[in-house]
Amino acid sequence: MKYIETSNRAVWSRLSTPVILVAIVLMIAAITMVREDVVFERVVIVMFINLLLVVGLQTFMGNSGLGSFGQYAFVLIGAYASIWFSLTPQQKNLALPDMPKDWWLYDQQYPFVAAVLAAGLVAMVVGAIIGIAFVRLRGASFTIATFAFLIVVHSVALQWEQVTRGSRTVIGIPRYTSLWIAAAWAIAVILVGYVFKESTIGLKLRASREDEDAAASIGVNVKLMRWLGWTLSVFLSGIGGALWAHFIQQFSPQSFYLKETFLIVAMLVIGGSASVSGAVIGAVAVAMTSEGMRQFENWWNLERQTETDIGAILPFQLIGFTEIVIALAMILILVLRPSGIMGGRELSWPFGSSGGPPATVVEDAQPAALAHQDPVS
Repeated sequence: MKYIETSNRAVWSRLSTPVILVAIVLMIAAITMVREDVVFERVVIVMFINLLLVVGLQTFMGNSGLGSFGQYAFVLIGAYASIWFSLTPQQKNLALPDMPKDWWLYDQQYPFVAAVLAAGLVAMVVGAIIGIAFVRLRGASFTIATFAFLIVVHSVALQWEQVTRGSRTVIGIPRYTSLWIAAAWAIAVILVGYVFKESTIGLKLRASREDEDAAASIGVNVKLMRWLGWTLSVFLSGIGGALWAHFIQQFSPQSFYLKETFLIVAMLVIGGSASVSGAVIGAVAVAMTSEGMRQFENWWNLERQTETDIGAILPFQLIGFTEIVIALAMILILVLRPSGIMGGRELSWPFGSSGGPPATVVEDAQPAALAHQDPVS
């Protein structure tokens, strides 16, 4: 009886994690709606999209232990692919005037949800193809390869005027991404990320993270597990790009490069890459802190420009203050708490009952447990 009670408590503890994370998203969305502050609403919508991207990055990076700096390449692909599939031919003529009118893409126009999923699929197909080679790499080699891929995609987007308008800004994109649409997609990705983490594939992928050779010795097909995690991750990134495109409404390839890559990696590292809760907490914490720092920077510079009593004693103008604070926070986290705020654990009820050791220790992928899984060939 005691064993059954303990087992039920453990099951509830695991199920409570997605409930808590969904509740956090809903609470933030509700507070934003009640405030009726347009500027704050824009900040929260962008935060939800970034949260989606961070959870997507965690799906692969957190479970595999491989650092990816190329995720924004798939955000770019998803953003442009979404306008290929969501705009009418007349709207394409304005947004992408160089696209040939006899192309199959030119006449395609789907409902928003279908266009978002199609954008994710385009990103996934590209990611799945290059992933065949990428998953064979280890450690720094993988990280460098993903960063090189980001540079390649960015360069191609700047030159391929027929499908991206080149270096010019794309305009005329309808705004479909609202507060609750962004919240709904963020919730969906949280659930997908958590289910993947708790799945057999996620378990085997984390086993390869801790010791690739040991995992392979008990029948885990490490390359296949990495490829599956990578493919899901880039699919979610493509969806995030589509949502962002239909919120910002005008952008160029410069909107998907180093600064944006650093931001989502910082969110994941600060929150903790080994858990979905870490990705969510990191995204929320960095987004709210960034907004506070932005407002402080604006206040500081305004005081200096208007030469108020306070401004007269301010010694210099603040430029890039938000990025500096995030970078310093990331350095401190890496030095003082490498496993992030959540330390590799998930939020659960009762609090503190779920999770595991930090990412430097095997979380829950014990060889004994894996030995009972069917080997994947």
